[in-house]
Amino acid sequence: MALVAALVLVACAGSPLEQPQEQLPQLERVPVPPEIAKLDAYLEHCRPRVQILSPQPGEVLSERQVTVRFAVQGYPLFKDPQLGLGPHLHVVLDNRPYIAHYDADAPLVFEDLEPGSHTLRVFAGKPWHESFKNSEAYAQVSFHVLASTPEYVPQPQLPLLTYNQPSGSYGAEPILVDFWLANAPVRESLLTDLPRDWRIRYTLNGQSGLLDRWESFYLKGLRPGRNVMVVELVDSKGDPIRNVFNSAAREITYTPGGQDTLSKLIRGELKAEEALAIVQPQPTPTPTPTPTPTHTHPDADTHPDADTHPDADAQPDTHSRAASPASLSAGPFPSHRRRDPGCSRATARRAHS
Repeated sequence: MALVAALVLVACAGSPLEQPQEQLPQLERVPVPPEIAKLDAYLEHCRPRVQILSPQPGEVLSERQVTVRFAVQGYPLFKDPQLGLGPHLHVVLDNRPYIAHYDADAPLVFEDLEPGSHTLRVFAGKPWHESFKNSEAYAQVSFHVLASTPEYVPQPQLPLLTYNQPSGSYGAEPILVDFWLANAPVRESLLTDLPRDWRIRYTLNGQSGLLDRWESFYLKGLRPGRNVMVVELVDSKGDPIRNVFNSAAREITYTPGGQDTLSKLIRGELKAEEALAIVQPQPTPTPTPTPTPTHTHPDADTHPDADTHPDADAQPDTHSRAASPASLSAGPFPSHRRRDPGCSRATARRAHS
């Protein structure tokens, strides 16, 4: 009995006091931050068209690297050097976090790939990393390194989820939740071999919500430090819809008070009018021509160095009407009817061959 009592005392002494469970912030869907909504008005007429020029579908590569080349129409890509944001592509290899690519003319190289099958998914992204939802804004290709492993290739007849946001580090709330959904059937599809219904289940730090439509939204409920987000494609019963990549998890870091451009836009400290350079490419300054010296020699007309084209410098400056940053920010904020010049015309940009 003494031995039993001693063991009980030791066990009790060694047991830590029960710690109260961490009180997590409540998840809350909120409206789009106002300054982001204003900037989005400049892109509402954009219909990007994205192609993957290489690798080719089903291509078998003899090396463990792939060079990806793109073609983009209707959506000029660039990054503003001061604000660090701009229109870009999101390039997703397999189920990895995306790479933001700001130059459609520049190829992107992935090295040290595992042998077997891989899938690239590419879609146009807005400066704040929201995806465009028109079908032409998305491209996908599967290729093989050294050999094919078909079980890692998405089934083309099944819905396919591509995780986009949130990803990486954040300095302000709310955060964008965004994904790309390919091959999603119309609800109550008459095709018996396809899921009749689907949902997006998102889980942040163990708290879950459901989305029954394909749309981006903003979410509050991060805790400072490390957070974990899981996004899944499920059916109406909550069961997974099977396909490669139809679920993904990301670790994200939240540090309140971030001073990056996006954090300041979300908090409203940076106004949309001050950030127009991330949605509209700024005009390249036209060099001022050097004046040709005027000869006062009475024989200037016969002087060998005389300017034989006196009106050459008088040609009109065709760039003088380009909008400047000052003119873009002057006056009231533009209405939704005003088109972004970069999206009202199809501007093709091809990768180097």
